[in-house]
Amino acid sequence: MPSLILLMIAGAFAYAFWNSSRAAAERAGVLGRNACRAADVQWLDQSVHATGLRVCRKDNGWLGWERTFKFEYSHDGVDRHSGRMVLRGDQLITFVGPSAARISEIRRDIDTRDAEDV
Repeated sequence: MPSLILLMIAGAFAYAFWNSSRAAAERAGVLGRNACRAADVQWLDQSVHATGLRVCRKDNGWLGWERTFKFEYSHDGVDRHSGRMVLRGDQLITFVGPSAARISEIRRDIDTRDAEDV
């Protein structure tokens, strides 16, 4: 009988870990998607990939998990860049990825002389 209780406790811990991992991956997906939308780049593969896991101490002093995720994005649909984010719980700690939108080509249909006269 004691082994059944220990097995149930181990199962509960495994389920809690799996559930928190899925929640962190969903949160990372939302953060990556929003960052790509804000930077006006294409979010590739529509997913994030867990690349790291370590034990850390949270702000409240308790131990928790720090998870690292990788995602990919493209400026023009041809190139491919990697982004990375670190989540401690559901809090974003580090983000490396697309920055603000950039102008890729000067528009030729706008005459700069007209803009100077105004």
